[in-house]
Amino acid sequence: MTPALNVWLPKSVILLRDYDRHKFLSDLVAGITVGLVALPLAMAFAIASGVSPQAGIYCAIVTGFLISALGGSKTQIGGPTGAFVVVVSGIIAKYGIDGLFMCTMMAGVLLVLLGVTGMGTAVKYFPRPVIVGFTNGIAILIVSTQIRDLFGLRMDHVPGDFFHRMQAFAQAANTISGQATSVALASLAIMIFCLKYAKRVPGAIIVTFGATAAVTLLHLPVDTIGTRFGGIPSGLPTLALPKFHYDIFRQLLSPAFTVAMLGAIESLMSAVVSDRMSKDKHNPNVELMAQGVANIVSPLFGGLPATGAIARTATNVRAGAKTPVAGMIHALTLLAIVLFAAPLVKNVPLAALAAILMVVAYNMGEWQEIPEILKLSAADITVWLLTMTLTVVTDLTFALEVGMVLAALMFIRKVSRTTTVTRVTRDYVEDSRVHVLQGKDIPAYATVFRIHGPFLFGATDKFADLLDSLQSLPPIVILRLRNMTAIDATGLGAIEDLADQLHESGRSLLLCGARQQPAQLMRQAEFERHVGAENICPSIAEALDRAAEVYQQRHTTPSAESRKEDLVRS
Repeated sequence: MTPALNVWLPKSVILLRDYDRHKFLSDLVAGITVGLVALPLAMAFAIASGVSPQAGIYCAIVTGFLISALGGSKTQIGGPTGAFVVVVSGIIAKYGIDGLFMCTMMAGVLLVLLGVTGMGTAVKYFPRPVIVGFTNGIAILIVSTQIRDLFGLRMDHVPGDFFHRMQAFAQAANTISGQATSVALASLAIMIFCLKYAKRVPGAIIVTFGATAAVTLLHLPVDTIGTRFGGIPSGLPTLALPKFHYDIFRQLLSPAFTVAMLGAIESLMSAVVSDRMSKDKHNPNVELMAQGVANIVSPLFGGLPATGAIARTATNVRAGAKTPVAGMIHALTLLAIVLFAAPLVKNVPLAALAAILMVVAYNMGEWQEIPEILKLSAADITVWLLTMTLTVVTDLTFALEVGMVLAALMFIRKVSRTTTVTRVTRDYVEDSRVHVLQGKDIPAYATVFRIHGPFLFGATDKFADLLDSLQSLPPIVILRLRNMTAIDATGLGAIEDLADQLHESGRSLLLCGARQQPAQLMRQAEFERHVGAENICPSIAEALDRAAEVYQQRHTTPSAESRKEDLVRS
């Protein structure tokens, strides 16, 4: 088979060439495990989106199978996610369920086009402050949608917008249910315990089965899947062509773009997580094509939009998944539950599902990024804060559009500020001698890479070739920044990731020659935490001297423990 054709093959086809019994057993255990984890999540996402729980399960079955079978990632798990909760509920409120199905299929077509045209890396043009603000805002909205079920509030209707929703919760505070609150708090405690002290134990499974057993045996008067939705129907999901309303087609273009971009970002971020955990490399274009096909097919079975699910993907890898077969088994596990155990699902308490979604919202919120954002420039902080605020108080489409416009304006401003006109003086020539590479010997234990031009969002994939050849690099890597005219939060994040991956491989990273703007941003962001202040050098000459010191330390330290400490420091 030609290499050109291999580029477009799904990962499942490539990996099945040497598939064996051992891999199948590993995939079987992982698939069943992640299938059980996906069950409560799929129902919770559907309920939070304003549709019946089976819509989430059908989505997980159909898209989970297709994304694994056709995708470009080794262990990616696809299905409904928290990122779509607010988008889906907004589309349904405005255009109805048929509008959601139309929008999902339109987004699927856009995703296929992104993959076919080789634009799988297009999501790199979403800068870090926009993505962080976006996910922060979505997480806040998800939490706000779960307050009703978390405390068992008696409400006929939950308002769609944030402020009216919070006002309605305050007015219904006197209807709080002690039993529902107890179930929710116990569920939260179990989830948090599993996350902190037993990461291999899937807390969602324990909470679902435990809370269902408690409610059933103790006859607790709390809302369940059965009391609110009548349970979920047994049997195969039915195939039905959604009704298309061509009069709203144009109005759905903007929401469809949001769903497509959100799905692309989430799936490729999840695929990166999969790569790091499984030591593999995904094919972004094939992955986007699979995501697109899955989103075109999902509405045919009454399903929701789908994307890569980071938490379920991580669970899949930890459970021992070897190939995409695990993802297909996860979908078949859910199908088996629908076929043979649907009546049992009706007793699942909504308070427990709300607790699970609370934890999901916290994990997806990227809260650890906020302190890092606050160390950046005022413009970066403004973009993050405005994107997050607009996501909460308006809608995701508008927030994404405003965030991207602001980021584009920042890009133009930063690039324009890199243009300077200065006179060449004798002092300038003398000062430049320590920066030039000519006449300097680069030893065999070190290699030098340089960044030329502004290193802003949209350019951070330039490290791809460097990381592909990571294992062939010498023990010391020098990154020369003399010709890097500007950097932003996304570029800085890419260098931080590079430093972390080099250190994980046992190598040291030195930086040298940063100009005023990059050097100032690095100081603000406390970048030295990633490489050590002594490894940020003013010039290439001093970087080569420092490389000699690091190399000598590596080869003169007698104990393994001392070598480890030196590696961490350097």
